[in-house]
Amino acid sequence: MNMDVANFCNQAQGMLGFVGWILTFFKIAIPIIIIAFGMFDLGKAVVASKDDEIKTQTKRLMFRALAGVIIFFIPTIVIFLFEAISDYQTINQRESGFEICRRCVLTPWDCR
Repeated sequence: MNMDVANFCNQAQGMLGFVGWILTFFKIAIPIIIIAFGMFDLGKAVVASKDDEIKTQTKRLMFRALAGVIIFFIPTIVIFLFEAISDYQTINQRESGFEICRRCVLTPWDCR
């Protein structure tokens, strides 16, 4: 089955741009939320002066930060996987068609 990536990306620009804006929002909001919750929880533990609680909240903050980093890089990982899998077209066709998809998802403000 031969799929035309350039045609798909041209037709789905609006949807891909919308997904790109949602991902951009999450890439900004999630680190802010992680920092806010981490500061609140760690501050609460420090005020309580319980060593066990401070260790628990520090560990929780590290897991939240790791989740935030993973969520931040999800679009890049997905684009990399799509590039690695898309061997069914010639290089020139894939680059010209796939570039539209990449631009709309990673930089939605530049999606035309």
